[in-house]
Amino acid sequence: MSTSGGENFEVTIEEFAGRHFVKQFHKKYKKAWDITENAIIAELKRVDNIIGCNDYVEIIKSNCETVLIKLYFKIAGTNESKKSSGNRAIVLADMKNRNCKILLVYSKNNICPPNETQKWQTLVRENYQDLQNYL
Repeated sequence: MSTSGGENFEVTIEEFAGRHFVKQFHKKYKKAWDITENAIIAELKRVDNIIGCNDYVEIIKSNCETVLIKLYFKIAGTNESKKSSGNRAIVLADMKNRNCKILLVYSKNNICPPNETQKWQTLVRENYQDLQNYL
């Protein structure tokens, strides 16, 4: 299906992300997680429309073709905002090839203070060797 912005992006949840925190979200929230996961994927299929346009998408790093973003999200059926929920996804968007890789999905409860950014960056560096120099 095509829209005025071109073809949708292909979205994949990387194996590391699926094995770790996604599994915990699914166990804790069951059907609400399935709805949430589908909503995240639907949003990322049009990532070019949300980067730079919403306060729930933070650009971590960008070059001409690749954008690393932090996507804030809430669990379906909850009354909290995306930002205040404490739920995040770290996503690598390849703008040229039109694909998104969900590298990490976590709750701030999974990655505790004092330095959330340092902790998720360490997880990405340790589990995605090809991104060593990107962070």
